[in-house]
Amino acid sequence: MGIFSNILDKLRHLGQHNQPAGGGGTPSAPGRAPGQQQQDSRGMPGQQQSGVQPISNVDVEKVLSDLAAKKGGGGNWRTSIVDTLKLLDMDSSLDARKQLAEELQVHAGAHGSAEQNIALQKALMRKIGENGGKVPDSLKD
Repeated sequence: MGIFSNILDKLRHLGQHNQPAGGGGTPSAPGRAPGQQQQDSRGMPGQQQSGVQPISNVDVEKVLSDLAAKKGGGGNWRTSIVDTLKLLDMDSSLDARKQLAEELQVHAGAHGSAEQNIALQKALMRKIGENGGKVPDSLKD
């Protein structure tokens, strides 16, 4: 399983815990087990081939903001890939970011440069949105 899949899994898990009691948001389809995701008929590129399980009804900004508040700030997760990975208790090392850059096909600047880190953060948010997460445009652009 790749880093991106791990990020989606963490967001899915955190998003489930952020749902208000009694449902809230979009109701689950009948017969679907808790945590089982609806398949998107559009067939987003890379989903099935890479084994990435899409997420749905997860407000990514809210989940990350709430997590940052619980952890005392969360750094600058809105623009920093390093802070986002740390917030999710994931490896933020250069090697991990290189791997994520390959997974997301980000080739901006040298590995570890500010240019690549900014591009990687934006690509991550775009890809989360493509895989069903609710991500505001301000985090993708």
